Amino acid sequence: MLENKQTYCIEATHPCFAGHFPDNPIVPGVIILTFVQQQLLAWLPAYQINTLAQAKFLHPLHPGEDFSIQLKQSSSVKNIKFSCTRGTDVLATGSIMLQNLPGAKHE
Repeated sequence: MLENKQTYCIEATHPCFAGHFPDNPIVPGVIILTFVQQQLLAWLPAYQINTLAQAKFLHPLHPGEDFSIQLKQSSSVKNIKFSCTRGTDVLATGSIMLQNLPGAKHE
C-alpha cells in the first residue's frame, strides 16, 4: 500500500473566510477537498478523479491551524482513502475513485 502525507495551513486572509462565518470562521469542506484533490493529482499524475465516493467532516478547521492530509492507495490502484488530521483530531475522511488519464503512462 502506497501512502502520501502533506501538512498545510490556511491563513485567515484566505478569501473563503469572508462569508464562512464572520463571527466564527471555519474552513469550508470544499476547500479541504480542493487540497485533497491537488495533493492526490500531484502524487498520482497518471490518473484523474472519477468519483468522490465518500466524505465525512468530523471536526471544524479554523484559520491558521496546521492540518495534514494522508492519502492511502488500497490494493486497487484506483481506490484512494484520505484522512485530514489536526494533531490527534480527525477532521475529515473519505474515499476517491480514480480513472486513467488518457495518454498517460500507468505503473
